[in-house]
Amino acid sequence: MTDTLFLTSDDVSGLATPGEYVEAVREGYRQRGEGAPAEPRTTLVNDEPTGMLTGYSAVLPETGAMGGYMYTAGFGERDAWFVTPLFDAESGEPKALLDGASMNPFKTGAAGAVGVDALAREDATKLAIVGSGAQARGQLRATATVRDLDSVWVYSPTKENRESFAAEMNERLDASVAAVASSAAAVEDADVVVTATNASEPVFDGDLLDDGTHVTAMGQYHPEKRELDAETIARATYVPDLRDRVTQDAGSFLHALEEGVVSEDHVHAELGEVVAGKAPGRESDDEVTVFDSGGTGIETVAAAQLLYEKARSEDLGSTISLSPASEVLTGE
Repeated sequence: MTDTLFLTSDDVSGLATPGEYVEAVREGYRQRGEGAPAEPRTTLVNDEPTGMLTGYSAVLPETGAMGGYMYTAGFGERDAWFVTPLFDAESGEPKALLDGASMNPFKTGAAGAVGVDALAREDATKLAIVGSGAQARGQLRATATVRDLDSVWVYSPTKENRESFAAEMNERLDASVAAVASSAAAVEDADVVVTATNASEPVFDGDLLDDGTHVTAMGQYHPEKRELDAETIARATYVPDLRDRVTQDAGSFLHALEEGVVSEDHVHAELGEVVAGKAPGRESDDEVTVFDSGGTGIETVAAAQLLYEKARSEDLGSTISLSPASEVLTGE
């Protein structure tokens, strides 16, 4: 039997800061850039009841951990459940099992912030965010750890939601955070644009982007959905989290491909290759850059290992026992 740590959402809530998530996830992407294995998400769709089962995984050898996400969404309860198994990258033994929902905005926000840090101008201070939910909150809090923001403009379709988000973040951050009445108003003059939506159609006009803007798009991982228009993709140095998902579920890129404004050669590099110094990031102040963040096991494993280490140091969680196959896989 192997003792495995079980961590609930309550155990991991508030256990790590946004900055700590960013550092862990940056290290994970560096390892990916050095060749660490990771695969895009696999999604199985069920028709009746409508729902999906999704999973993705990664191995981070230097972190000493591997694992990923498996989650369901929809089905009869119309809700979602996230489970994160974490294994030792040397022995293969299970280290931990996490209720993975509460860490999701933080690890996803950290991936977005790593993209901002790798691709945005160093002097970027003005940020636009489209979306006002949990993922937008995670993106903004993480991005504020990698750039000295002074102005943030937020837009989402529901006035009450964007105003509530702006009020909360204005209290939490040093930057001035204000709600605006359109995505165009948010994007105008922004140094960094973050989209955190479930939109099926582009959420702003790519012609509105100033030269030198960086865009992080994190709400698109379906071939028929897109947050960014073809103009944004065509203008940009385009960097995905994983190259293999670009023609699988990167909806904005696939639409630009279908419209004939880019080819598959338009993919500049994976984020990990930029972080590891294997490929250049931004090469001029006038360059438009895009980080297409669809979600991977890289940030999931990095974040889970961070929480596992912190939980052990603070004696959090409970122990469950798992049996190795050598003991119980007998067929008796």
